[in-house]
Amino acid sequence: MNDFNEMIAQSKPTLVDFFATWCGPCKMQAPILEDVKQRVGEKANVVKIDIDKNSALAARYHVQSIPTLILFRNGEPVWRAVGLQQADLLESKLNEQMQ
Repeated sequence: MNDFNEMIAQSKPTLVDFFATWCGPCKMQAPILEDVKQRVGEKANVVKIDIDKNSALAARYHVQSIPTLILFRNGEPVWRAVGLQQADLLESKLNEQMQ
C-alpha cells in the first residue's frame, strides 16, 4: 500500500487498472495496457491492481465495476473510466498529464 501511495504521489502520471483475473473485459484490457506502456515509456507509470487481492484499495477509490482505470498525478485522481478503453485514448490522457 505504501508503494502504491508513493507511486501515485509522483508528478509523473500513473495509470492504474483495477481488474480481476476472472473478468473477461479485464483480460482484453491487459494487452492494450502493455501497448500503452510501450508507447509512453518512462514518462508515465502503468500499473495493475487486482481487486480481489487489494479490496481495501478498490474500496478507497470506489471501484464498483471492472475494469476501472484511474489516472493519478500528484496523488490526485485526474481522470477515470469504467470498461474497456482503447490505447489511443489512454495514451492521449497520459500525454495531457505529462505537460
